[in-house]
Amino acid sequence: MDKKVLVVDDEQSIVTLLQYNLQQAGYEVLTASDGEEGKNLALSEQLDLIVLDLMLPKLDGIEVCKQIRQRKVNTPILMLTAKDDEFDKVLGLELGADDYMTKPFSPREVVARVKAILRRSQAQFEEPVAEDENDSIRIAGVKIYPERYEVYYQEELLELTPKEFELLLYLAKNKGRVLTRDQLLSAVWNYDFAGDTRIVDVHISHLRDKIEQNSKKPTYIKTIRGLGYKLEEPKPE
Repeated sequence: MDKKVLVVDDEQSIVTLLQYNLQQAGYEVLTASDGEEGKNLALSEQLDLIVLDLMLPKLDGIEVCKQIRQRKVNTPILMLTAKDDEFDKVLGLELGADDYMTKPFSPREVVARVKAILRRSQAQFEEPVAEDENDSIRIAGVKIYPERYEVYYQEELLELTPKEFELLLYLAKNKGRVLTRDQLLSAVWNYDFAGDTRIVDVHISHLRDKIEQNSKKPTYIKTIRGLGYKLEEPKPE
């Protein structure tokens, strides 16, 4: 069955371009020209991914993203923005977007990004071939299963976004090493977000909310002032 993608943008030329290229790549495509219509489709259709413009009539992309996530719809969201405004991008990620791209962009780049997000998303829901404890990474009360895209904290399965998972996995594989924000951007996001290091901080904050007893006094993910972050085994009280 074809993956179903919703494109929400008020520029008809962009909608037509994306619809054509996504269909050529084998996706079923729905479209909406304003935020209200996009939100309604996101809530009523079984979608695999949403391509969502930031600046929309009726409801802007930030509000659409916020309302979708409030309704517990976890469909991956790729946000599009014509603004070179880091605040808007970071705010979108804080509200639950999985990734973003800045206009202008090539259709090929959008299709590549859609494929990457869907691969990560699908990996989260695939049944594991076997449960092998040797395949897990354990750091005190946190257990990570890389092949299954699953993380348990105190034996409870956590709900992480694909990016949160990849960030935690990279930190865990480099346990005890100080990693700069630029290193994390390069390793986890795989493309140049030059200067957008707040994106790392946002995701670190989300991870701390999920794996720390007190996110204000983290014991797993430590901030190394002026450098970056380090994941380590919590020290006994």
